[in-house]
Amino acid sequence: MGSDALVSWLADADPALRWQVERDLMRMPAEVWQATRARVATEGFGARLLAAQDPDGQWAGGAFFPADFDTGERSDGEDGAAEHATHGQPWTATTWSLNSLREWGLDPAVLRGRRTAELLAEHCRWEYDELPYWGGEVDCCINAWTVANGVWLGADIDGIVAWFLEHQLPDGGWNCEWEDGSRRSSFHSTLNSLKGLLAYEVAKGPDDAVRTARWAGQEYLLARGLFRRLSTGQPVADWVDAFGYPFRWRYDVLRAADYFREAGTHDGVSPDPRMADAVALLRSARRPDGTWLQASPLPGRVWFDVDAPAGAPSKWLTFFGTRVLDWWAGPESRS
Repeated sequence: MGSDALVSWLADADPALRWQVERDLMRMPAEVWQATRARVATEGFGARLLAAQDPDGQWAGGAFFPADFDTGERSDGEDGAAEHATHGQPWTATTWSLNSLREWGLDPAVLRGRRTAELLAEHCRWEYDELPYWGGEVDCCINAWTVANGVWLGADIDGIVAWFLEHQLPDGGWNCEWEDGSRRSSFHSTLNSLKGLLAYEVAKGPDDAVRTARWAGQEYLLARGLFRRLSTGQPVADWVDAFGYPFRWRYDVLRAADYFREAGTHDGVSPDPRMADAVALLRSARRPDGTWLQASPLPGRVWFDVDAPAGAPSKWLTFFGTRVLDWWAGPESRS
């Protein structure tokens, strides 16, 4: 598949993906991709997910899990929730639904018009200790998504941001198992935390303390080449190049590299050369026709499917992978 054919294949998609292809790969005028982005609220994935919202502002009656899901013993996003039940963690509750709508580019004015932030403050509680939704809880990943969703919807999440600064570990990252005594950071938790802090900075403007924490977290990943153990230089696990969309909570080098693309663009810095081996992993997974295959989507209940099944070419992964490699190559390659 040639580059023009590849981009045309990607653009023949739901508005949630199409507008991003138009903006980042086709480089169409803003009025074009913005018009496509506006359709997220009224067509396809975005409209279907909006229609599933409960009158009290939630989705599926719960904060992180649906109201009808027996969570049993606590299982956090990074370390077992996907295996918590026979068919995996459900992905239909409020946090996951907000994540999807935000990542798909829904205009937050739609949910603000529904008073979603206010309704969640009134009706939604975390499954952990019934804590109030916009106050966050004790899990780094959950708190990171709450920061990103909160600034998007105009909720007050400054207290959670302060929590991140207090809970950063000595090695620069974060770990959702800090409550159990862990003093070593996790790839998963660190990336999710960084994404939340970056969303806060993008929305709120410069914050020296937040940026210092974010850069320290980035250094944790960069010092490890995005996928290696610092002690041995060996890959931390086989999941580093097991790409699957939707991304959910898990770490892989595609998702990490795309974060550094966004952060580098925001900070005005060039790609860090320490990412070279991770980018090589990403490039090696690209098929001759320019696509990436859906490798291992996480199991679990969903509202509806948004990408290809395992083993098939994935438009979402191909978009993210192409965009990362385009950024890595530099502006000269796009002239």
